[in-house]
Amino acid sequence: MGRPRGFDEGRALDAAMLTFWEKGYEATSTEDLCAATGLGRSSIYNTFKSKHALFERSLGRYLDAQTGAHVAVLRDAGRTGAERVRAVLRMIVEEDADRRTAGGRSPGCLAVNSIVELAGRDPAVAVMLERDTARRLDALRSAVEAGQRDGSITSKRDAGELSRFVNAAVAGMRVSGQGGAGPAVLESIAEITMDALTP
Repeated sequence: MGRPRGFDEGRALDAAMLTFWEKGYEATSTEDLCAATGLGRSSIYNTFKSKHALFERSLGRYLDAQTGAHVAVLRDAGRTGAERVRAVLRMIVEEDADRRTAGGRSPGCLAVNSIVELAGRDPAVAVMLERDTARRLDALRSAVEAGQRDGSITSKRDAGELSRFVNAAVAGMRVSGQGGAGPAVLESIAEITMDALTP
């Protein structure tokens, strides 16, 4: 059976991505993916080859969009270094609020969820996530260094150490939102993170 008329691979990837994000890799069945994408089982396998390959494509699409948006802010030379970091933390709070379910929880971050679920036992996914983390840390370091030069970040700690701290705070915010912490809690974490950059 061929693909349905009007098949849009990008939309199918987005639908699969949301399903993996909500359920996790292991708990997502082929039937779940068929329901989400509107494709039959044979169409999914003919187009994407396997559930794992579809997951890799979906995760890659997520990382490109999510990290790309954050990196663009972190490299915005029109802002001070501190303003760049603060803007990304604000994005995390807003993204969490936008994605909350009626039960008061967010789905977290597909990258963080995948690190927890798969990075320790799936080499291909681990490589994708390590590259994404390196990209994010490089942009954070650039923003912190800019802040140390322009005086908006006053911590004397190494910029690489500070970037890892901010990255860990972001991951913690994602997990906290997934656990039900509300916007006020996430905003507090963001403010304390900024306090650490400007002691």
